[in-house]
Amino acid sequence: MRILKNTYLLFFFLITGALVHAQKEIKLEEASKNVGDSISTCGKVFSARYFEGSQDAPTLLNLGAAYPNQLLTIVIYGEARKLFKEAPEVYFKDKNICIKGKVSLYKDKPQIVIYRPEQIVESISR
Repeated sequence: MRILKNTYLLFFFLITGALVHAQKEIKLEEASKNVGDSISTCGKVFSARYFEGSQDAPTLLNLGAAYPNQLLTIVIYGEARKLFKEAPEVYFKDKNICIKGKVSLYKDKPQIVIYRPEQIVESISR
C-alpha cells in the first residue's frame, strides 16, 4: 500500500513539475523565436478588432504595436469569447496585459490562441 501511495506522489510531482517548466516567461519581442513553446509574456494592446461575420468569429488583440506591425497577436475565437464578461476588443484595448499560451505562426506572425479568460490578465507594471 505504501509503495502505491509513493508511486502516486511521485507521479503527481513529475506531472506538476513538467507543467511548471513547460511554460517559460519571455519578453514580448522574443515571441517569434518561441514558436511551438508554451510561454508567458506581457505587453500593451495597441489595436483590437472583432470579426463577427468571419468564420469562427475571431477577436484579435495586437500587442507591442498596432496591426500590421504587432509583435504578437492574441486570437480569441467565438466560443472562447463567450466566456469573457466583457467584449475583449473593448476591455483590453490600450491596456497592459499578460498572457499565457502556446505560440504558433499565422502568415509568418506569432500568435497565441486563447481558450479561457484566465489566460489573459491585466498587468499593472510593464
